[in-house]
Parts: sequence; C-alpha cells; structure tokens
Amino acid sequence: MSKKKKDSENYLERTPLRPEGLKWTTDENGIVTLHIENKGLFNLVAQKLLKKPKVSYVHLDETGSFVWPLLCEEKNILALGEDVKAQFGDKAEPLYERLAKYFQILDSYHFIEWKS
Repeated sequence: MSKKKKDSENYLERTPLRPEGLKWTTDENGIVTLHIENKGLFNLVAQKLLKKPKVSYVHLDETGSFVWPLLCEEKNILALGEDVKAQFGDKAEPLYERLAKYFQILDSYHFIEWKS
C-alpha cells in the first residue's frame, strides 16, 4: 500500500476482526478475557528459567467486552460505534476517539487483524 493511500484512508472505516485461533472467554458479568499464548524462543526461555506462564490472560473493560463479540460481524469502527452508543449512551463519549484508541492498542499487541 502506498504512503499516499495509507494517509488518505479513514481509520474509522477500517474493519477489525478477531484473529483465528485466539481463545477467549466471557465471565458471568460479561467481561471478556483473552487467552494469549506466549510463543517464541524468548518466551520459551523465560518459561523455563523464570517460571513465566505459557498463557497470559488479558481482561477487557466493559466497553471492550461489549465490542469484542461483535468483531465477527465484519462491521467497521463507525458501525461498531453506533452499537456502543446504543448500549452505553453518553457514558461512551467521546465515542470515536475512544474506539479508535482502543483498536490502536489491540492492533499494537496483535490482538486483532484488519479486513483487507
């Protein structure tokens, strides 16, 4: 993708998806927990020598837990924002700034993929 195309793309029109094989659970309060496998040579050494866990658990907040199951529906961030607004009302404001930052964080940890 050229730099010009990347710059002109509207971030809110991107469609986040859950990666295949990423395990997650929902507790009785509706909070989603991601089960992240610690793979790779460094993690293997840390597991053996430093007794680090093979799986890390990432607990999402209330808004993140609401959005996570919707990612399979191939909605873009704008459409997800409408669902969040309907669920949480004014509590979700500033809505799109928060959603954009949320997906930037998930992307930085490779917890989501983007539909091409």
